[in-house]
Amino acid sequence: MFSKTCEYAIRAMIYIAQKSKDGNRVGIKEIASGIDSPEHFIAKILQDLGKKGLVQSVKGPNGGFYHDDQTLGCSLAKVVKAIDGDKLFIGCGLGLKECSESHPCPIHHQFKKVRNEMTAILENAKMGELSEGLEKRLVFLKK
Repeated sequence: MFSKTCEYAIRAMIYIAQKSKDGNRVGIKEIASGIDSPEHFIAKILQDLGKKGLVQSVKGPNGGFYHDDQTLGCSLAKVVKAIDGDKLFIGCGLGLKECSESHPCPIHHQFKKVRNEMTAILENAKMGELSEGLEKRLVFLKK
């Protein structure tokens, strides 16, 4: 459903949310280890998300990535749109260019329901809330 880049982005953003709740900053090595991803890949992803204002960063020896109050309220939908675009939210289930209510593909109506549910789930899932399950060890981000 998500690209590999988007999967890493989501996991990294949730990991950073958990680690930065107490005002801490997290380095690339710790993030990569914490979510089981390649360092160079996650660094590039986070740099892109930082430019888009979805995560904060500070350079230097005491630097790293973190979330402030605004980015803790960021939804998974924003992360998905920033990385994969909005195809998941508006695209055809079969990938057709011309699919609409007046010109539906064979699964249009069923897929529309699923797409609307997925949109609601991703819009309502906020970074700060998702990290709470990690703290309580109810959920995990790596194998």
